[in-house]
Amino acid sequence: MTKTKSHSLARRAATAGAAIVSALTLGAGVAGAQPLQPALPTQDQINDAVLTSHDNLQGQVPNLPEEFRQQAQQGINDLTNTLAPGALAAREAARTPAPAPAPEPAPSPCPATAKACVDLDGNTTWLQENGHVTYGPVPQSAGARTPGQETPRGSFVVQYKVRDEISREFNNAPMPFAVYFTNDGHAFHEGAVNVTSAGCIHLGPADAQHYFEALNPGDEIFIF
Repeated sequence: MTKTKSHSLARRAATAGAAIVSALTLGAGVAGAQPLQPALPTQDQINDAVLTSHDNLQGQVPNLPEEFRQQAQQGINDLTNTLAPGALAAREAARTPAPAPAPEPAPSPCPATAKACVDLDGNTTWLQENGHVTYGPVPQSAGARTPGQETPRGSFVVQYKVRDEISREFNNAPMPFAVYFTNDGHAFHEGAVNVTSAGCIHLGPADAQHYFEALNPGDEIFIF
């Protein structure tokens, strides 16, 4: 392309604003209206006219030498934003698809009647009231996946509590804040949450104390 043609397109872009304003100001009188009282264009009509001219000019930018294209594109955009503020942004927003809604979380298998829920595979546990979580989820460690040491799954009921419990089966190992939920020695109690147990549910110190204070004999425990 010759410099003469490049300069010609640049001049057309520079004078487009004046042409648009002139056309919109004169308007196209409504049939039967008085010649001295032309119909004024609405803001939507102004925006449509400016955007049409914008698109036409941008469509000719690829005909310019490469070193002039970015400057020409920016000049056309600036002129459009001056004549129809916000029109370009509004059109772009309308063209952008709305983000997909976040997937609904999978429903918990823990029934609303349970006061404490334990997710063995997720290594978490929480307290709830009528299905609404009131504490947690917090980390927990359950029994090892070996026969005789696995934590049982299912619905249980708190049997009794012992604040300063010890394990007679394991050399009087401490089991602070023990909350028993089976008659076979399974309980929530304070313990290392990064170490598997012999079937109990290990909780951190603060969590074990909270469970001890919140749970009472007769409360339902659900482990899944």
